[in-house]
Amino acid sequence: MKLSSCTAVAGTNIALVKYWGKRDPALNLPAAGSLSLTLKELGTRTTVRFGSHLGSEDRVRLNGRDPDDSTRTRIGTFLDLVRERAGITAHAEVVTENSVPTAAGLASSASGFAALAVAASRAAGLALLPTQLSALARRGSGSAARSIFGGFVEMQPGVFSDGSDAVAESISEGDGWGIRLVVAVTSEAEKAIGSTEAMERTARTSPFYASWLESIPGDLQDARAAIAERDLHRLGAVAERSAIRMHASAMAATPSILYWTPATLAAMNTVFALRDRGLAAYFTIDAGPHVKVLCEQDSVSEVNTALTATPGVIRTFTTSPGRGARILHETTA
Repeated sequence: MKLSSCTAVAGTNIALVKYWGKRDPALNLPAAGSLSLTLKELGTRTTVRFGSHLGSEDRVRLNGRDPDDSTRTRIGTFLDLVRERAGITAHAEVVTENSVPTAAGLASSASGFAALAVAASRAAGLALLPTQLSALARRGSGSAARSIFGGFVEMQPGVFSDGSDAVAESISEGDGWGIRLVVAVTSEAEKAIGSTEAMERTARTSPFYASWLESIPGDLQDARAAIAERDLHRLGAVAERSAIRMHASAMAATPSILYWTPATLAAMNTVFALRDRGLAAYFTIDAGPHVKVLCEQDSVSEVNTALTATPGVIRTFTTSPGRGARILHETTA
């Protein structure tokens, strides 16, 4: 009997070794590997229900509202992948609630498509393995492949043209490490250019892009070793240089892609000042203006206080390693 409804949750993830660029945009195949931390406090809860009574189109609600046309099309295209795989034609009702600000550089699409992959596949009657879910989630968002797993996660770029080996895997050595990520929110606005468009422009026009790709294998090796050794200083150094190199390649594109604001720079300088005082604190910045700071659990209060006092920082909050995407409940037809 096919499942008709499923609710799933997934945490967003923050890349420490960055994902930036695709070898196949149609399949969302990354140009290089990446490594991330799945978060407990930020994520997405999604319910999917398939049924012939839903009419001739999918129904989608995002945070209690109808999504824009672009988002609706993106979700519909993803549901088509699930329908094709399950051999069904019924349309779906999708209800999604995000605890991540959408399109602001906090990886809302990662948790969104990871939760959708789990909920939609189960509602369609599929029972996919974690690696299969990772490959499916990647079709919606490249970073979503990592949110299928919890804690520290590495994404493999793969070599096959069909993308079957472009999947994420958990790094078990990271389990139980008392690391925290303090987020400094520096803007309430949606970012001016989406990640997909920015990646394409960077790859096509930036003179730094090839060097950026060449740096990633070494960063991945250092990050793996740092996680295995519980070495925050080494992991933090990798995260900072990966973020700066990624943004440098984007800044050098034509036209230039600049996500940083004065508050972003101020928060980065705050982190430098914390380290000058002997605190283990290191920043990373995704495709947006917000600054995320890696630190130990015992340092959270001091990091929060310093970032809160930074000019332009709107608010801060603390996140911790979280579990992978999972089913909350399901009903059968």
